[in-house]
Amino acid sequence: MKQLLVIIALLICNYTIAQQPDKTNDKPKEPDSRGYIVNVGDMAPIFTIQYLDGTSKQLSDLKGKVIMLQFTASWCGVCRKEMPHIEADIWQKHKNNPNFILLGIDLKEKPEVIKKFVEKTGVTYPIVLDPEGEIFAKYAEKNAGVTRNIIIDKTGKISFLTRLFDENEFNTMKAHIDNLLK
Repeated sequence: MKQLLVIIALLICNYTIAQQPDKTNDKPKEPDSRGYIVNVGDMAPIFTIQYLDGTSKQLSDLKGKVIMLQFTASWCGVCRKEMPHIEADIWQKHKNNPNFILLGIDLKEKPEVIKKFVEKTGVTYPIVLDPEGEIFAKYAEKNAGVTRNIIIDKTGKISFLTRLFDENEFNTMKAHIDNLLK
């Protein structure tokens, strides 16, 4: 009987420990050389998408789709250089594919500024709000540069990361998106 009580106590103890949250993931990650605090293969951090029209949605609602997150801002010259390429080479090619989502995430700007920015650049893909930089901070060091793209596969894992606008890297990213959508 004593052995049975010891076994039951051990099982309860193991169950209780297994139910505790894993605190090892609570530590802030060290940024890599490009300012990312996420890596290829990581599950994409979840956030609320705030559209310019006031609607919102959770990133997790888009699981099962290939998602491209493009961090941008109106004051970013490299962003303005890259956006026409994203529009022509990625958005126009895949915008009607129900398995693809592209979100431009504008860093710390008001909706009025973003609307003017969209008009100036001529992009037609959705630009969403990140008024406090909270979304950006889930993916990159808070003070890291804004020009970056994150590709998330259908399982919700990060599968490609870019920084700045490098034509070779951009072309590799396009091919990667095409591959994920096959």
